[in-house]
Amino acid sequence: MHIVDVIIIVLYILLTLGVGVWVSKKASKGLDSYFLGGKTIKWYYLGLSNGSGMFDVSGTAWMVGILFLYGVKSFMFMWMWPIWNQVFVMMFLAVWIRRSKVMTGSEWILTRFGDDKAGRASHLIVAIFAVVASIGFIAYFFEGAGKFMTVILPWDMSLSIAETTLLTSEQTYALLIIFFTTIYTIKGGMFSVVTTEVLQYLIMVVAGILVAGYTFYAFTDTEVNQLIPDEWKNVFFGNELTGFWSGDYEEFNRLIDTQGYKMFGAFIGMTLFKGFFSSVAGPTPGYDMQRILSTRNVKDAAYMSGFTNLVLFIPRYLLIGGIVLIGLVFIAPQMVGTGAVTGNDLEVVLPKVINNHVPVGIKGLLLAGLLAAFMSTFSAFVNAGPAYIVNDIYKKYFKPVASDRHYVKASHIASFGVVTLGVIMGFFADSINSITLWITSALYGGYVAANFLKWVWWRFNGWGYFWGMLAGLIIATLQFFLDQNKANLEAGTLLHDLSEIPAIYLFPIILGFSLLGSLLGTFLTKPTDMATLNSFYTNVHPWGWWKPVRDHYSEEKIEKNNEFWLDMFNCIIGIIWQSSMILLPIFLVVRDYSKTWMAVAVFVLTSLILKFTWLDKVKNLETSEEEI
Repeated sequence: MHIVDVIIIVLYILLTLGVGVWVSKKASKGLDSYFLGGKTIKWYYLGLSNGSGMFDVSGTAWMVGILFLYGVKSFMFMWMWPIWNQVFVMMFLAVWIRRSKVMTGSEWILTRFGDDKAGRASHLIVAIFAVVASIGFIAYFFEGAGKFMTVILPWDMSLSIAETTLLTSEQTYALLIIFFTTIYTIKGGMFSVVTTEVLQYLIMVVAGILVAGYTFYAFTDTEVNQLIPDEWKNVFFGNELTGFWSGDYEEFNRLIDTQGYKMFGAFIGMTLFKGFFSSVAGPTPGYDMQRILSTRNVKDAAYMSGFTNLVLFIPRYLLIGGIVLIGLVFIAPQMVGTGAVTGNDLEVVLPKVINNHVPVGIKGLLLAGLLAAFMSTFSAFVNAGPAYIVNDIYKKYFKPVASDRHYVKASHIASFGVVTLGVIMGFFADSINSITLWITSALYGGYVAANFLKWVWWRFNGWGYFWGMLAGLIIATLQFFLDQNKANLEAGTLLHDLSEIPAIYLFPIILGFSLLGSLLGTFLTKPTDMATLNSFYTNVHPWGWWKPVRDHYSEEKIEKNNEFWLDMFNCIIGIIWQSSMILLPIFLVVRDYSKTWMAVAVFVLTSLILKFTWLDKVKNLETSEEEI
């Protein structure tokens, strides 16, 4: 690595740590300041922070790999996450969530189910889910950061004693980055997280523009068009993915056949089905929900969520598209020259491109940008997970009365605990893809049913929520252990056959178990207290089956929320809007100018529609004097 690149990276790390520690004094005022920034941070800073938190290294490496192999169709793979969640949150969920005025997602649950045994059971299970999800994501970042840094940096960091390897080089690098990030996150809470993430976002934007710009300097339009097959640039698809690579690259067709996405029509159908229910269920109790609860009022919550969509995708896919193009020019011939191409080869396209094919200076900025991506997402989860441990478990059940200083110290300890467990899980994961599929399909699958029903059905109660979430968590955990131990299972057995099914196709099974737990828990126990339901409904005012609540308090004349169809229309337009921001930079980088202009036209048209159907509605939202 050139000394210029080293200096850029060192300066970035020192600047990030300095800024994070500098603002940390504001976090010591109490839990509200530590986890929510005292609800004083402006919406556009929170939007930049939220976008930065979603711009992670492991996800970027995965997206580079799938775009490299499948072409622009791969943007639909993102629907597994569910990426639509941001659209649904923007259109109506951010307003619903922010009206609660609480600190965490599980505390919010008490406003829906009350503070009796059933409410506390639902409150506890969502706190456990939040912690498990944070641990899973930390494992995901651990795996990605280690692979990334090992290929980039020239030093062997493995630790051995008497020919026994204690830590591989990947693990050592990952531990070092996690250590530095944990320092400023724990020290400064939400203030440090948001401040450093805004800085990190700006660095990532510069890195994306520079990499995309470099491809225009290095390769002519003719070279690019000769290299990339037409089908690679085709968004449309049939029931089955057919290999479109030819000549020396036919080995890639074999990899397409073995990746689990061959039945593309069925796969997209499953992601559409999963995407809708996952998105209506709302954000998982993590950093995204913390940003919503950190806004100053309901208007800011809606603005922040819309701004997150606007700032995230174009710079991210400029970077991804540029890396993929360089990889197709230089890395693809090396991959097919070595024989069989595997999924693990796709996961290291990103670091190999940076290591060998990016100029001095740009390389340093790009590395700083990807380090920023890792650190921002990691810090967001380190801030979010402990909020549930301290506020929703420790404070509520063990130490209800203590000083703010005591709770902040407890938050520091909880943060270290969450990071430690995430790192341990990362040691046992065999690839980024395996953790990606577990989080997106199994873990989220167990979350969907209960959280969808809580919005739309008055009869759904705390015990239904508890058993629905618990059933989903158990099945999701079993799926992870099956996937990680498939090599030890006897071929032909039921467990082995289940372990071979791609996680995305297990989503309906996990959803079914979770739905069964939700319904049994609901119908075998008494309904939630009507006063609690009335308070929730009049405050949040969701659409759905709430007629008995409205009728019970008919003298108050609670109006029905009739905006379901408008919200769904806005969500459809929002998904097209979001997709145009993903496709636009990809088509630009691969020099398909006609499709670039089509993406621009779609972006402008959908933006105009949303101006009248969404933005004008947000401007008219009422804001209480207290919130102002």
